[in-house]
Amino acid sequence: MEQVLERHQLSLSENWQAWFNAELNFDEAQIQVRELKDKLLKIGEVNTAALEEYEESKKRFDFLSQQKADLEASLNSLERVIQKINRTTKERFLETFHAVNERFQVVFPHLFHGGKAKLMLTNEDDLLETGVEIVAQPPGKKLQSISLLSGGEKALTAVSLIFAIFQIKPSPFCILDEVDAPLDDVNVGRYNEMIRDMTNKTQFIVITHNKQTMEMADVLYGVTMQEPGVSQLVSVSLS
Repeated sequence: MEQVLERHQLSLSENWQAWFNAELNFDEAQIQVRELKDKLLKIGEVNTAALEEYEESKKRFDFLSQQKADLEASLNSLERVIQKINRTTKERFLETFHAVNERFQVVFPHLFHGGKAKLMLTNEDDLLETGVEIVAQPPGKKLQSISLLSGGEKALTAVSLIFAIFQIKPSPFCILDEVDAPLDDVNVGRYNEMIRDMTNKTQFIVITHNKQTMEMADVLYGVTMQEPGVSQLVSVSLS
């Protein structure tokens, strides 16, 4: 005890005077004791496992914090990738749209022997959600939406767009299912002529009942049914 007091440079009298209040009477002391006991009761028993629980909780907190940081980093990375994809998508869409639109304006008057047509974006401010509208002006008519054209004009306008796309981005083959059905003989001839011009890059499989179109083909495949429920395939080479 003396060593402790000496180390802290205190004497018993000084230490006693530090905590003893001579003016405190007995009643006041009892009140303070009761107040302190009440505080101790409110605090409750000392949890001897609190330190261990704290360490476990801290480890869990640190683990979850690291998981949160990793998820936020992954989210930021994904957002950057999405932004890059959206940017590339917009650039390629616009590039292809302008190329197809330019070619469409050449193919349309070729098939119609006059007139004009173009593609329009329905929402230029949002290229990822925009639609594409076709406006066309066949010879002798006013510029209008494709929905207002006649059946034959709609078919030939749609064919013009298909051919424009294939001329910009050729595909190994193209299937046309009775596209020439609503066309008159003059337009069928132009339709067949353009197919023939494009066969150097694309093979066309054409389903038709039109004799003009059949005459243009290299190979004809016919389906007959000599017996009910039994189909037979017949091929004829015209090359």
